[in-house]
Amino acid sequence: MREILVIGVGAGDPEQVTMQAVSALNRTDVFFVLDKGEVKQELVDLRSEILRRYATSKQYRVVVGQDPERDRTTPAYVEAVDDWRRRRADVIAELIAAELGEDQVGAFLVWGDPSLYDSTLAILDDITARGELAFEVEVIPGISSVSTLAARHRVGLNQVGRPIQITTGRRLAAEWPDGVDDVVVMLDAQTAFSRHVDQDADIYWGAYLGTPDELLISGPLHEVAPEIEKARAEARERKGWIMDTYLLRRPGRPKS
Repeated sequence: MREILVIGVGAGDPEQVTMQAVSALNRTDVFFVLDKGEVKQELVDLRSEILRRYATSKQYRVVVGQDPERDRTTPAYVEAVDDWRRRRADVIAELIAAELGEDQVGAFLVWGDPSLYDSTLAILDDITARGELAFEVEVIPGISSVSTLAARHRVGLNQVGRPIQITTGRRLAAEWPDGVDDVVVMLDAQTAFSRHVDQDADIYWGAYLGTPDELLISGPLHEVAPEIEKARAEARERKGWIMDTYLLRRPGRPKS
């Protein structure tokens, strides 16, 4: 039976690739890549560098498919994502059926960790549920941008006796999560932290984590929010894209 590996390769630094991931890379016959169009050449080069460094024990092929566009204008966000995932599953199923032999191993390289705000696993589940294509799936965890953020700022993600919540910028824009003082935010396209400058909170922000262009800013939210907005806008203008993550922290007390 075909086997598909979903390999977490870290937040951006090739040295974050784990030994388990290296072993998986060297079992792979075909690496599947979806061309997003907007992805910049440096990310393509980084993926190629990971393969050059670590996939050294056998011949492999890289197969590229076109990632379908997602409707980012509709207010029906969930429906738009579901539709995009279905069309993405169609593309991936066709690639696997056409390019991967019955006794071969294919792989998807996932930035960060496959379990955290990545659609690959859900899409593979969708494909197998259709009953038209059979394959086994193995997941290799990776170092997430969240872990990298905490390491770069030299902070823990939680306070003593307190929970943390990982959420999106879209959700944070609506409200600060109830009963939580430590909030990790990903996928924030519109600087949702700026809506909470009235909170007694610190922010630990990072962009392009693990890469030579890494940016780090931290401090009281009401003081550094304008600095982050400026740095973020300048970086996006300069590079054409941005990936950032941040931790918001209010002083908390353990509940008795």
